[in-house]
Order: sequence, then C-alpha cells, then structure tokens
Amino acid sequence: MKPRPNIRWGIIGTGGIARTFAKDLTEFTDHQIAAVGSRTREKAETFARPYSAHACASYEELVATDVDAIYVATPHTLHASNTILALEAGKPVLVEKPFAINAIEAKAMIDCARSRNLLLMEAMWSRYLPHYKKIRELIADGELGEVIEVIAEHGQPLPYPKYLRLHEPELGGGALLDLGIYPLSFAFMILGNPESVKAVSRPTASGVDATTSAVLKFAQGSQALINTTLEVKTPCTAVIIGTKARIEIDGDFYTPTSMRLIRSDKTIIEFPRKYEGHGLREQALYFGELLNNGKTESDLLGLNETLAIMSCMDEIRSQIGLKYPSE
Repeated sequence: MKPRPNIRWGIIGTGGIARTFAKDLTEFTDHQIAAVGSRTREKAETFARPYSAHACASYEELVATDVDAIYVATPHTLHASNTILALEAGKPVLVEKPFAINAIEAKAMIDCARSRNLLLMEAMWSRYLPHYKKIRELIADGELGEVIEVIAEHGQPLPYPKYLRLHEPELGGGALLDLGIYPLSFAFMILGNPESVKAVSRPTASGVDATTSAVLKFAQGSQALINTTLEVKTPCTAVIIGTKARIEIDGDFYTPTSMRLIRSDKTIIEFPRKYEGHGLREQALYFGELLNNGKTESDLLGLNETLAIMSCMDEIRSQIGLKYPSE
C-alpha cells in the first residue's frame, strides 16, 4: 500500500465537532480537509472555504470524491447510514462517538467494514491523548497494583430548548449516549468488559435520561461507578484506585488535563497538563498510521470493544426504560 503522509479527509457533517476536528487537524498536523459534505451546498461551502476544500451538496457526492478517508460527524442517529454509505464507496471511516444508536446498528457497520476489509474506527478521541497513554503505562508497569475501583463522571448543563437534539427521543437524546460514553469507555479501557451492570436514572420531560448512574461489576471483582447528567456542570473528574496507589485525573478528565499518582506511602507524582490545541487530532494521526500500515481497526479501541460498549449502553437503557422510536 502506498504511504499517505498527508491524509486527505472528507467530512460528513458541518456541526461543532466537525469544526473543532478540522481546526485542530489543520493547525497542528499536515493532514488536509479535502472535501466537506452537507445536506445543503451553502453549509458545505461555508465550512469548506477556509480550507480550500471541495464542497458537496450531499453525502453521496462526498463519498464519491477522491479522498483518503471519511470522518463522520453527524448526529449519532445518522452514524450507521453515513458510515455504511462511505464504506460501500470503498472509503475508510472514522466515526464519531457514540458509534451508533445501539449494538444492532454497530454490528451492521462493523460487518460492512470487515466484509470489505476497510479501516473503521470509533472517534473516541480521549483514548489517543497523551495522559491516557500515561495511565495505561502506569497500570501496565504495576504502579497501582491490583485495580479495585474506577470512578468517573461527566455532567454538562445542556438545557431545553437550546440543546434540542439532546432532549429529543427521535434524535437519540439523553445524557448517556452523548456524555456517559466518556466515563463508560474509560471504565472499559481500565477494567475491560463488565460481567454485569446495575443502572438508575431520572428522565427529562421528553422521556430521555437527564441523569444516569451505573455500577459495573467485573469478573476479577473490581467495580466501576459512572455518572452522567445533562442538567448541571459536574467536576468531570476520574479516579483509578489500586492496592498500591491511585490516579486522580482532573476535570475534564477526557480532555488533555493534569493528573497525579498518589502512592500508599503518600508520595505524590504530578503529571501537569502540557498540551497545545484541542486534542481531536490525535485520533486522526493514529488513524493515518493504521491506514498506512494496512490495518482495519484500532489497537487501542478495537471494533469488538466498541461493540461491547454499545451493548453495555443498550443494557443500561433497558434497565432505565429508555427506548428510541427507531428501535
């Protein structure tokens, strides 16, 4: 396979996350925004102009353009259809989290990618940040001993009607899929796939989850406590507690931030934030390496794990009685 030193991206969607991705990518890497697709040419042209990118008035037009990869940045109710559209056009895909609405959609996306031997990766950008890498190293080196508990939470004030999409069942609204994916994916990274989960929730007036908390139990006896809410801003911190030490991650734990290792003898090692930019570029750089090496999924968040996370969210939604109209 011919190396692609400067990945030429086609972006499906022109919302906030797409703008942040494009800005971080073009300011700090040699990757290029080559094409942008929207449902209207006007929106596509407005987005594409600063990058001298090709503006496409439909997603079908975008996936047919000459780009190396597609970044799917639409609302998650469209992730499955947009991803499969791109894959069927022969394009590798980086798709925003949550990967899909449910495990059924996720499996269809994964099956499509595997049948075509194409790279598909969930854009859980936190997994690729430097402090997450350091966390994995500290655990692998035995600094924490046996991990007993993970505690992580994510809350943002996202009121109705300003954040209409997050309150609409038809659009896959609620705290869990948009915000809870961060602490849940973090727990999976540290402890693996849980053997059971118990969840409680409080609904919004529209019936999606306003606040959801869950306890995850793992085969080795460890537990994870996660909480998410769209009602208020919470500290957005995380703690990993082991028999020899703990790691405290400052807010917002899923973004480039500071943290510390606190040993049982009260020794503290600080890891200050030393990072420029937003951080969305790290997943794109990693994706580019995978593409150049002919790989079809991430070594840091494989498709089986992505599917397991979606299945866990399905179970949580089942327990709290949250079902979307499309299901």
